[in-house]
Amino acid sequence: MTSTSTRTEPPRAHCIADSAGGVTFDIVGDASPGAVLVLRRRGGKTAADVLRLPLTPAGEGRLRAVLPSTVELAEGRWDAFTTQGDEAGEQRIEPGRRDLRSLVDRVPDPGRAQVAVRIPYPTLDGKLAVRSWLRAPHAEAGTVTFAPGAMTVEGRLYGTGLGEGAAVEARLRGVEKDVRRAPVTGREDGAFTFTLAYETLAEGRDDEQRLWDLWLCPADGSPGMRIGRILDDVWDKKTVFRYPVLPVEGPRVARPTTAYPYYTADNDLSVRLDTAKQ
Repeated sequence: MTSTSTRTEPPRAHCIADSAGGVTFDIVGDASPGAVLVLRRRGGKTAADVLRLPLTPAGEGRLRAVLPSTVELAEGRWDAFTTQGDEAGEQRIEPGRRDLRSLVDRVPDPGRAQVAVRIPYPTLDGKLAVRSWLRAPHAEAGTVTFAPGAMTVEGRLYGTGLGEGAAVEARLRGVEKDVRRAPVTGREDGAFTFTLAYETLAEGRDDEQRLWDLWLCPADGSPGMRIGRILDDVWDKKTVFRYPVLPVEGPRVARPTTAYPYYTADNDLSVRLDTAKQ
């Protein structure tokens, strides 16, 4: 006897992201009425790391699920599935068209205390996932320019104020309390600028490689926040944004050293220094 339940093709989702942080999923393929869309946070182990969204008919053989901007999604990578009700029946969803135009040059609502970003994207194995950021407050990096031995970053702060005496801190990854500071110039609208001299990052250390993470620290004494770039449609900037590798020079630099800023896998801004072996 021939089975009528043979799967024909995996479910595929066309996605539309809106500027408020919502995402609409239109499912085509092998997804039946009564199914739900499941978002599962990678590495998560609690009930809060699973979000189930009902799928409803949307015409032309499609089923639609909506992730509202008002539903909190913890920061991380969320893999997308369809299921008829149990985890054993989950199917990974393949990415279809992704309309991310509203995310380009996005400006968050200034009345909200936190910045929420959700970007649907294709994983390396060709499946659909959602990259989520949830930050309160948030320091958004903008234009990065260069002069001999230094970088200047322009950005904007959301969710709090800078105050007089704000600073940027370069914190050496993996080494507690090794911090280098530079002053920040800010405006009332949240815009800020700082210049970081590479020589200060090379001074006093002879490691062959150093990774410095950049934090914006308001004048109120709060712990500060990572400087990142999340307010656009690029979910992984590490391989997209390329900045120049420049020599680090000065009387405090003992051996040939180069420096360049880069974005981490979380789209946070860091600076890498490489020093020649002795």
